[in-house]
Amino acid sequence: MAFLGGKTVNRRLATPLIAAFVGVGTLLPGAMAAPLVAASDSLVKQPVAVGTGGAVASVNLLATAAGIRVLKEGGNAVDAAVAAAAVLGVVEPFSCGIGGGGFMVIYNARNHKVTTIDSREKAPQAFRADSFIDPATGKPISFSEGVTSGLGVGVPGTLLAWQSAVDRFGTRPLAKLLKPAIDIADEGFLVNPIFAMQISQNASRFRDFTSTRALYLTPTGQAPAVGSLFRNPDLATTYRQIAKEGPEVVYDGPIGSDIVNTVQHPPTVPGITRNVRPGVMTTDDLAAYDVVARKPVATTYRGLQIFGMGPPSSGGSTIGESLNILEGFDLHDMSRTQALHRYLEASRLAYADRNKYLGDPDVVNVPLTGLLSKDFAAQRRALIGPTAATSPVAPGNPYPFQQAGSPGSGETDRESVSTTHLTVADRWGNIVSYTFTIEQIGGSGMVVPGRGFLLNNELTDFEFTPGLANSPGPGKRPRSSMSPTIVLSNGRPVVALGSPGGSTIITTVLQMLVNQVDFGMTLPAAIAAPRASQRNTSQTSAEPAFLATPEAAGLRALGHQFSQTDEIGAATGIAFLPDGLFEAAAEPVRRGGGSAMVVRPALAGEH
Repeated sequence: MAFLGGKTVNRRLATPLIAAFVGVGTLLPGAMAAPLVAASDSLVKQPVAVGTGGAVASVNLLATAAGIRVLKEGGNAVDAAVAAAAVLGVVEPFSCGIGGGGFMVIYNARNHKVTTIDSREKAPQAFRADSFIDPATGKPISFSEGVTSGLGVGVPGTLLAWQSAVDRFGTRPLAKLLKPAIDIADEGFLVNPIFAMQISQNASRFRDFTSTRALYLTPTGQAPAVGSLFRNPDLATTYRQIAKEGPEVVYDGPIGSDIVNTVQHPPTVPGITRNVRPGVMTTDDLAAYDVVARKPVATTYRGLQIFGMGPPSSGGSTIGESLNILEGFDLHDMSRTQALHRYLEASRLAYADRNKYLGDPDVVNVPLTGLLSKDFAAQRRALIGPTAATSPVAPGNPYPFQQAGSPGSGETDRESVSTTHLTVADRWGNIVSYTFTIEQIGGSGMVVPGRGFLLNNELTDFEFTPGLANSPGPGKRPRSSMSPTIVLSNGRPVVALGSPGGSTIITTVLQMLVNQVDFGMTLPAAIAAPRASQRNTSQTSAEPAFLATPEAAGLRALGHQFSQTDEIGAATGIAFLPDGLFEAAAEPVRRGGGSAMVVRPALAGEH
């Protein structure tokens, strides 16, 4: 028997599709009948793939395979990205889905232009600057109480991002691109260790909501067993309804009404002791939501053009400022310890500025040009000494540099934030770098009853205290660290990449860029390398493998202090090699390892 969203089914009745063990091992010959046909009779999960015709890299084998299938059938990178993202909403539901939002950076090969789509969640109109202040105490509520509540749920934007991307840049209707995800949700997939672990981590929360308990926990209140069959027929029905009626069914229809009812009246189990605060979202908030086409944040680094996401993301500007600071040092010719010292100090300074100035640009005045000014970077660079600074360092003043020439046009520091990133390129040279999320692992913990998807807790990315750039406000988008990035050289793609990881996303992408540009690593090596994340805190978070290096000892001698964390980020990317080759890369180990595929794998000796 196998697990089925709170029920059991006879595995002999399952279709061949469920032989796809998500994120683990190999599909046996013939195991993957349509809708996810690979180049041969088997699909192998691998972190690196080199070849031609297009490429996809994600955290999950089925999502990557769905994107490759679209590319094989003649779809472009945007089509493939949307199909893969919809599958991720099924098989990686605790980090993404239509209950959340994200940022998409797109390179259009026809005109060599980069554009972005902002589908960040918004606060409801009734949300106030003091909405996270407990009236009984006059103090902010606890972070955990904000997370598991209707109060923390922002108006979701993911579905409209998919529709907007397809309308503007795609070649396939959204309904067709949802089909692989519908089939997987209907027919099921086998639970992998990460899926089971994320449920176990959230079991105490999931037990407190009737709809979440019914979908994700066994009758005894536990996570489903690794290797058991998991289906989500409610999500299949939801996707099917969206395919038939369009996004309006969510933003001005019955699915939206169910979202609002869940937010205002959380489906709690009678008798629980958890204080689950209701939210203030209305159907008018859903009807008023729209994605925003924003200019990318851009800077240059050692002759390369770096394009990222602008506010309300702090990713593009903070990476850009950090690179501008680092550009004044010859990292390549330094010892690795000295180079890493400057990497940590540059991010320390850039985070001080991020924390002070970044917020929703539609509500607050973000001095973006100043933050990305080379002259401002030189001023900040002068503060880097031979030893580590003591955090928190003070922010700089970018306002005098607002008119200076510049190439440029909330989230808390908790590391349990979960997100996902996928990277896609097609044979015409179009690229999508897409990061999307429901915030915490498991989001708000609330599944919309009968709809099969979790709602986000994105409003906890606001500072709970009023009066700051990233304080709450009606209709405001909370600051994010998501950093989908595309790098060009003379207008031609070099690499596209991104990562999940909350506020560590920025340093993950920054470190991967430094690894490649300054240390000469390949993209797979840059992804696999051990990570350290300095975010203007007294201690630098670092992985065990980083702390075991000689450089870590050298950095300690320079005054750096470290705290250990199991892993930082879970990146994917695509490098553009000579002779039209794509190198798709994902994590070899982190978060269970990712999946990279190309349309036509290169033969031995071709790369």
